[in-house]
Amino acid sequence: MSTPPLAGAGMPPGAFAGTQAQAAREVNTASLCRIGQETVQDIVFRTMEIFQLLRNMQLPNGVTYHTGTYQDRLGKLQEHLRQLSILFRKLRLVYDKCNENCAGLDPVPIEQLIPYVEEDGSKHDDRGAASQLRFASEERREIMEVNKKLKQKNQQLKQIMDQLRNLIWDINAMLAMRN
Repeated sequence: MSTPPLAGAGMPPGAFAGTQAQAAREVNTASLCRIGQETVQDIVFRTMEIFQLLRNMQLPNGVTYHTGTYQDRLGKLQEHLRQLSILFRKLRLVYDKCNENCAGLDPVPIEQLIPYVEEDGSKHDDRGAASQLRFASEERREIMEVNKKLKQKNQQLKQIMDQLRNLIWDINAMLAMRN
């Protein structure tokens, strides 16, 4: 376990406390998202506990049977609701801080976030990406046309099968009438 450096060990007094406070203030967005995820998990867990308490709680119907148990469960329920509201406030603060941190960022197209390499090992430039996008859209259009033709052929085959089924039905009916 490491100990913080002493004030006389090459740092002016209070410098270490200042760096700790600065590090605490400058929390990156990824750790904020992790904190937000943990908070959401806590909210779900507390909500499940609240529903469990509500399911096990008997409604006060005027009977003095188990009033102590009822009051105990009611107190637990109120405590869980208080903690749940605190967790929602914490989640709101994390959400606002993430939005504040991401406010100055320019939106980046998804295609640029995915790294890929050409066969010769160099990265694609914008012209290559545009031509690939054009090629992909043409290919998609061709696939859509083939799918449309395939559906038409399937419909024709279905009609032929229905006609054959009716013809066989008629032949069998005539054979049955002849016998």
